[in-house]
Amino acid sequence: MELRHLRYFVALADCLSFTRAAERVHVTQSTLSHQIRQLEDEVGQPLFERIGRRVVTTEAGALFLAYASRALEEVDQGIATLKPGGGGLTGQVRIGATHTFNIGLIPECVALFLARHPTVRIRVDELSADEISTRLHAGELDLGIAYRPAGPTELWFEPLYNEEMVLVVSTAHPLAGRKRIRMVELHQQRLVLVPDYFATRSLLDECFKASGAEPVVVAEMSTIAPMLGLVQRTQIGSIVATNAIPAGMSGLVMIPLESPTPIRTPGILWRLGVKQAPRVQSFAVILRKTALGNSLRQDGPG
Repeated sequence: MELRHLRYFVALADCLSFTRAAERVHVTQSTLSHQIRQLEDEVGQPLFERIGRRVVTTEAGALFLAYASRALEEVDQGIATLKPGGGGLTGQVRIGATHTFNIGLIPECVALFLARHPTVRIRVDELSADEISTRLHAGELDLGIAYRPAGPTELWFEPLYNEEMVLVVSTAHPLAGRKRIRMVELHQQRLVLVPDYFATRSLLDECFKASGAEPVVVAEMSTIAPMLGLVQRTQIGSIVATNAIPAGMSGLVMIPLESPTPIRTPGILWRLGVKQAPRVQSFAVILRKTALGNSLRQDGPG
């Protein structure tokens, strides 16, 4: 089935005259008749019938008309939006993001999006993962950006990429010169970590347990900036995602971890069964491409 079949069908259903419908869509009557027969062959039943000199829709034709009209309306609206001077996208995109993604990823995506769609308004709320889920369910957000939920959820999680967490220490720390470090070597090391109500902390605790390491957690902080500030000023280490460290932040060394390597999966949280507006879909496209590009740059050519 091609788009022209739908256009010819709708024209004939509106005009109920092969002559007038052919004039509307700028084809000959024989072409219109042939295309309608092709469409009827594909759907498996007649959509029109002739009664004397009149043309009427069958019951199947009347039912199909609503769907065909709606499909054409969506396509025409999309084409008009993409054309120069078509007005572009409008409205608002409401985003909920956890702190890590608000540091670099979200500002980069918002800047790219607004450069292409200046008539759309963006609202970003920095929230915990639980708050994002609650507000998505309530319809107060269009999409959420967080790490993969630890437990079952009624939301749909769309993974973007996998990222390794790293040990972060100051340049004066005894481990600063290491190229890699095993988790077991963090036994009795002084660390600052996020509190245990974060899914990330549960992941790290599982990695410590698997390796047999028992670090000394001397401080717990709920946001990254003060954790890194503490690491800069002391010989206390931390474990964070690489994209959580602001570009150009001096005095810090990132060391890859292994045996096991803590891995998190950032992604987009969606409400199930909700048709997303074109502006939301457009932002999601930019988000996917930016996130993937950033992850490839971090991984390097190998």
